[in-house]
Amino acid sequence: MTIKKTTQFRNLLTSNELEFICEAHNGLSAKVVEETGFKGIWGSGLSISAQFGVRDNNEASWTQVVDQLEFMSDATGIPILLDGDTGYGNFNNMRRLVRKLEQREIAAVCIEDKIFPKTNSFIGGESQELANIDEFCGKIKAGKDAQMDDDFSIVARVEAFIAGWGLDEALRRSEAYHAAGADAILMHSALRKPDEILAFKKEWGDRCPVIIVPTKYYQTPTDVFREYGISLVIWANHLMRSALTSMQQTAQSIYQDQNLLSVEDKVATIPEVFRIQGAGELADAEKVYLPSTDTSSRAIILAASRGSELGELTSDIPKAMIEIKGKPLLEMLADTYRNVGISDITVVRGYCKDKMNVKSLKYVDNDNYENTGELASLALALDTIDSDRDVIISYGDVLFNKYIAQWLAETDADFVLPVDENWQESANKDRQADLVQCSEPNTRLSFTKNIHLKNMSVKLPAAETHGEWMGFFKVSKQALPTLKETVTALMKNSENTNAKMPTLINQLIEDGKSVKVLYTSGHWLDIDTATDVVNAGNF
Repeated sequence: MTIKKTTQFRNLLTSNELEFICEAHNGLSAKVVEETGFKGIWGSGLSISAQFGVRDNNEASWTQVVDQLEFMSDATGIPILLDGDTGYGNFNNMRRLVRKLEQREIAAVCIEDKIFPKTNSFIGGESQELANIDEFCGKIKAGKDAQMDDDFSIVARVEAFIAGWGLDEALRRSEAYHAAGADAILMHSALRKPDEILAFKKEWGDRCPVIIVPTKYYQTPTDVFREYGISLVIWANHLMRSALTSMQQTAQSIYQDQNLLSVEDKVATIPEVFRIQGAGELADAEKVYLPSTDTSSRAIILAASRGSELGELTSDIPKAMIEIKGKPLLEMLADTYRNVGISDITVVRGYCKDKMNVKSLKYVDNDNYENTGELASLALALDTIDSDRDVIISYGDVLFNKYIAQWLAETDADFVLPVDENWQESANKDRQADLVQCSEPNTRLSFTKNIHLKNMSVKLPAAETHGEWMGFFKVSKQALPTLKETVTALMKNSENTNAKMPTLINQLIEDGKSVKVLYTSGHWLDIDTATDVVNAGNF
């Protein structure tokens, strides 16, 4: 049975434990608060105003605030305590506010005893005028009379300390507000230490729940609040402030770099945004209410070899299962694909195949891996898939930036090949690289042109070399039958038993097929040596 949000909040107020709620300012941040584990949300006036881009001076109308709360409430199942400023007017405004909040399943509202329009408490607090006690009590009574749900809560926020009026005034006002029907007292202070709050709680006792906002005295150990019997702590504005810092840093990086390469891996993935938006629920609903087909790309990872050049590192595990930052290389590859929406992943395994057990992947076994090459492994994988979706074929020993997979998936061509123009780096490492000659070298305008592959070889002359193949090959669903036919024809020739992928790609070119080239510069790492494994930890 689902517990009403109003009842959930009452349970927080009356809990025998110190409880915590966290600020949110829109539907997205509200879901973050809930998923983190908090039992309630603080609808911060400062944060909601800030995300509108206006001051915390009642410049956002109460209807705009309530509209925002509706999205927050719809997105979550935990209670929201609204920072209702001064109630947005007199007793009549308060009555209407309570009715509108209840309609949107908001659990509680906190109103402060200042004059409308209010000013944030941390801006010249001692010069701010406090409301008349009787007038403020009238707002509380009007709100309580207007509520339809007995569990809806009204919290009275006392600004006596903020205004410099002292403990006696804080106690006098709290007693009056409690008598008027306030369900809890929020005692506010701008000091760096909690002295005023603790002095108040010591005198106030347990007449009704006390809520605090330790934004200024954040260095106080939480156990102090427990010791003094505080009911609820509000972390009041830190999601908004952290979001602001992150947006500033990201915008600055994009502005300076004029590209997204330095920020893309530091921000939430698009699939994560879709997840928190509830895209999964919509997809499930579409299966019920709409006929649909999966049009996303699939991936094939060729990972049958041992990787003997790694020596003892692969003495009892396949190369693709070497741990990078505590996670198997294969799992990192799969995660990168999933981050761009590619979840149908088939892995061809061979050496120590029982050790290759990353979950949620499909496996095809090349039990003759010692006597066959990449082309034989690919043939086995192609036999297991239909030609209903595009496929990206890649090696199992390559780390790559997710934009490469996204770029491949979104490029409209039958055959697509990413090429790293920094091929000299591989040549300097004395490792065998698949060098490529293209219809033209990379320039600033390459992305606007239809550049195609002319040749691939490990012995290509430097004068003819335009880059290095990165180990990825995208094939459209329309071209998959052609690919399968080409692989089958090649495998009928016994000379191709140990053939590698370049043999296939060159054959497609020889057959007159156009292989589109996408130039990039770095952002991938081929794991060939123990040094590469070490470098992968910083990739």
